[in-house]
Amino acid sequence: MKKVEKFSPELNEVYFIKSHTLIHILSGKGSIQVDFKNYTDWQEKAIFLEKGQYIKFLSGDFEVRRIEFSDEKKFYDSDIRVLFKHLISLGYIDLLECEDCNTFLSESALAKNSADIIDVSSKQWFWQNPFKANKEEYQVIFDTKEIIDSEFSNNLTSNDLADLINDRGYNSQALVKDKIGLSVKKLMSSKRLKESQKEVAFTDKNIQEISYELGFKDDAYFNRVFKNSTGQTPKQFRENFDYKNRDLFSQDILDLLQKFHTQERSLEFYADQMNLSIKALSNKVQLKMNTSLGQLIRLELIDTAKLMLIEGETISSISRRLGFEEPNHFSRFFKHYSGHTPTEFKIKKYNS
Repeated sequence: MKKVEKFSPELNEVYFIKSHTLIHILSGKGSIQVDFKNYTDWQEKAIFLEKGQYIKFLSGDFEVRRIEFSDEKKFYDSDIRVLFKHLISLGYIDLLECEDCNTFLSESALAKNSADIIDVSSKQWFWQNPFKANKEEYQVIFDTKEIIDSEFSNNLTSNDLADLINDRGYNSQALVKDKIGLSVKKLMSSKRLKESQKEVAFTDKNIQEISYELGFKDDAYFNRVFKNSTGQTPKQFRENFDYKNRDLFSQDILDLLQKFHTQERSLEFYADQMNLSIKALSNKVQLKMNTSLGQLIRLELIDTAKLMLIEGETISSISRRLGFEEPNHFSRFFKHYSGHTPTEFKIKKYNS
């Protein structure tokens, strides 16, 4: 059983994931945020989210299809969990490389319930092989992640964790470090921090209570660890995340960027428009939106350039309209921030 819904998400609304969910972004531009991380490369991807996560849209013009799966038993399957149990980033399927996924996500296929998108997606995930491991190695890695997710607040040592893992003959700690690029200890710390952020942002619990529940020895130590990791005290983080009130700052700066990004790139211009100093505006963008103002400007430029390329404009015309001195300057900028040259982007898009 699955529930399919198409909707236009509200800017900065927190959408909590209550069952295993596939998010397919149909249109829009800007960033999305999942569990306090911002992502700009969501285009042409099917995103998989696990129960307990959240997603937030940092722009007001998205249209999204959300598919919620209610068959919980299915997600205990060791091949299926790779889609939802994220290691260091989002779990996703690249739709430009999966014709079957595109077919199953079409309106007609979903309406007729003619195929199981989860099965074809898990096969695609192993084919993409993001961490260059074999299937048996992946099982060890995800066994480790399962233990981390259940034991993160219990102050386990790396050796304690290793003793809990069925390592199938592998050295699990060495395998995780080799394939993921992070130590088991670092993965445990990252999980603990993320859950700390959720407790601070989404509950009214006092900091002492949160620190106790998450296994910290005292709230002063928790405050110190939290600030070292996020740059803010728990109290500042709660105030700046602004879960309940959702002030208009984010919308105001995004509206300015959409209106002026093709003519204005200086931080001074946007600071003047917002009646703030450059430092105050930069700090507020970082605290409120978990990104930099420069990154927001670059993202607007890249999104506009992609739209122009899809519409058939020449590289010279795009370069001129976006204020680059030379077409080759634009091409270098586009490749640096998108990963493809303008020509490569057009070829990949048109062949999808």
